[in-house]
Amino acid sequence: MLVSRNKATNSLLRSERKSLFRFLTLYVAMVIFLITLLSLFYYQSQEKLMLSDKRAMMTKYAYIQTKRLKVLHHFFDERTEYPRDPRFKSAIYDLEHMKIFSLLEDENVHFDEEEIYITNHHIHLVKMLDEYYLGTKYLIIEVKDSGTWRGEIWKNIIGHGFLAFILFILFGLYLAKLFVKPMRDSIVLLDRFIKDTTHELNTPLSAILANIEMMDTDVMVEKNKTKLARINIAAKTVSLLYKDLTYLTLEQETENHNEEIELKELIYNRTEYFSVLAQSKHIECNLDLEKANITMDRRKLTRVIDNLISNAIKYNKRNGTVGIKLREGMLVIWDTGIGMNEEKIPFMFDRYMRFNNSEGGFGIGLSIVKKILDEYHISIEVESKEGEGTRMVLRW
Repeated sequence: MLVSRNKATNSLLRSERKSLFRFLTLYVAMVIFLITLLSLFYYQSQEKLMLSDKRAMMTKYAYIQTKRLKVLHHFFDERTEYPRDPRFKSAIYDLEHMKIFSLLEDENVHFDEEEIYITNHHIHLVKMLDEYYLGTKYLIIEVKDSGTWRGEIWKNIIGHGFLAFILFILFGLYLAKLFVKPMRDSIVLLDRFIKDTTHELNTPLSAILANIEMMDTDVMVEKNKTKLARINIAAKTVSLLYKDLTYLTLEQETENHNEEIELKELIYNRTEYFSVLAQSKHIECNLDLEKANITMDRRKLTRVIDNLISNAIKYNKRNGTVGIKLREGMLVIWDTGIGMNEEKIPFMFDRYMRFNNSEGGFGIGLSIVKKILDEYHISIEVESKEGEGTRMVLRW
């Protein structure tokens, strides 16, 4: 059976995005390093190939110039002009690297490097002579480096490098898709399970709550009243979970019916609803409410308040305190509960994320809260410390 994915399932969880971001960052860094390394090898090989081609030509020039130096050496008394050639420049140095005569445009001669090298837009060939014509041991041949070969190399590097980068990135995205597929499949499977089981909860849950309301506690003995209170707490806990599941699978895509809501009255009603759960843990509710209005869908606002209050009670300590402060444009809900590590706060709104296995639930309540708040552009700030409690501030 095909399962349609809703918007919440399609979007990556924060933890998934973080893992995916780390993988892609490492992958892209490795791709850039690999392409840079290959480009460097390609550049060096092309440079050596160019110098190899130039070597043959410049060796020929060196042979010609050596013959001219030999003639000048033997007829120095009659000829004193240094031989020149329009195709190249030359210079002669003695055994101690002292310059005898030079026509070079670039006087930066390297005797300790390779026989042929590039320097400042020129190419030099250093040739050692077997005979010391005019005291010459080193003959330097210089030709201009046009740089056209370098432009062709960069053109190939950029063109082929960009193409290779795109192909690697496409392959990386495919790997990333495979990387998150098991997590995606698990979430879809859990979604299908939740959707299938939600329908089965409504009838028995409604019957339990209705019968609890109809029972006459005045004729009950104290022992039975205690048992009924426990049943009531359990039923309301399941009811909250059922409402979250219903919203998640059926109601979140329905059209909003926004209205101006008086928050003070709504919060009083919701705290009264959870009073049985709070009393079971001997939790004191500290209310500091002023008149404040907000324009929202009442159903969605109720989901937000119910989840925040129930969490403040659920993760509180026995004999603890839950506080609610309401001002115009701000709602604060705090508790003196178990709290959480600050490093876990960014992930607390992820769907199916739970940090305390001792309490029940699917880990969907806070993800619903965040989704609704984002929809209405309401910010939420979370402060929490382990063993001290949690404070949530909503601003609109």
